[in-house]
Amino acid sequence: MSISRRDFFKKSLVAGAGAAAATMIGPLALEADAKKAAKKIRKAKRVIIMTFDGIRVDGLAQARTPNIDSLIASGSTSYTTRDVMPSITLPNYTSHLTGAGPEVHGVATNGWKVDDFKLQAVERDEDGYFPSVFKVLKDNVPGIKTAYYWNWLPLINGMNPKYIDDKLSAGDEGYPALYDRAMEYIAANRNEKMFMFLYNVHTDHVGHTSAWMSPEYIESIEEGDVQVGRMLDFLKREGLYEDTHILWITDHGGIGKGHGGVSPEEMIVPWIIEGPGIKKGFTIEEANNTVNTASTVLKLFGVEQPLCWTGEVPMSIFE
Repeated sequence: MSISRRDFFKKSLVAGAGAAAATMIGPLALEADAKKAAKKIRKAKRVIIMTFDGIRVDGLAQARTPNIDSLIASGSTSYTTRDVMPSITLPNYTSHLTGAGPEVHGVATNGWKVDDFKLQAVERDEDGYFPSVFKVLKDNVPGIKTAYYWNWLPLINGMNPKYIDDKLSAGDEGYPALYDRAMEYIAANRNEKMFMFLYNVHTDHVGHTSAWMSPEYIESIEEGDVQVGRMLDFLKREGLYEDTHILWITDHGGIGKGHGGVSPEEMIVPWIIEGPGIKKGFTIEEANNTVNTASTVLKLFGVEQPLCWTGEVPMSIFE
């Protein structure tokens, strides 16, 4: 009988506490809720990840973000999601999109390339890449369309691009053009299943130049929220919103003018999911990590994740 890492952790905690009846109620209830939710999950039609680089939980709370707030109100949110270490961009986004951490996929620095690394991935495709969510979806969901839009050039280095149908990179401040392209691609493939990744580096760059939690940094989050609003308005106008799952994520926080350490300001970030079958206005209390994002995407599409992945789905998010 197989057992997940989370179940093992729960059972270990119960045993360590003496297996008292009162102590067991929590884990047993969570397990029952997870089994109930697993039966009710509807397969996704369209999953869109929108992400700003370098967002602190308190930065998001301080910024005026009516559109992200609407996702929180109509979805499930973790305010305690952990980065993988190091708390820098490429390892964390690779982890978001591959369901595993650097110790597994090998992307441990922002300078990683498929032909230039120190630690080999535990599993590689024919081109040398650790299997990403793009590859797994392409292999298992017939006809699915995939897209990747980004404006920090090295970000895509951890992904095998041949599994991505539409790609566009823009300059650091050019992310509105990425949203334009994303909306065009969705409209052109409105009847197809789709997975899309849509990224903005602007917030991170402002943190580095003006400091995390500076007025400029807060303003940059608000500027990004405008683009989120454009996407939400588009989906609603086109009649696509009701069958779209949206994740809003980030890679790390920051402190002063930098990041990469293990302070809570760098390591704890927000994570939001909204869409059909997702609890509304729900705060996720269970442990969550960047490696869980790809696992959650596969769960939405009804696809089993590879054995080499370590992520798990926060099952409490499902109605």
